[in-house]
Amino acid sequence: MYRVRVERKAQKVLSKIPEPYYSNIKVAILRLGENPRPEGYKKLKGPEGYRIRVSNYRIIYEIQDRLLIS
Repeated sequence: MYRVRVERKAQKVLSKIPEPYYSNIKVAILRLGENPRPEGYKKLKGPEGYRIRVSNYRIIYEIQDRLLIS
């Protein structure tokens, strides 16, 4: 299981997204904790990161496999 952390800047952007998109995006972000590489994810070129799509929105995120949290 992974821990999901949403940065403050992303939280501000999320708060401005209208329903039902907001709820769908929120669920997709939380599910990344269970499976950070869901079906349809893409590895970004250049900087390390991944993306998934939810409707017309893209969620950009990082996976830190080597970081252990106890």
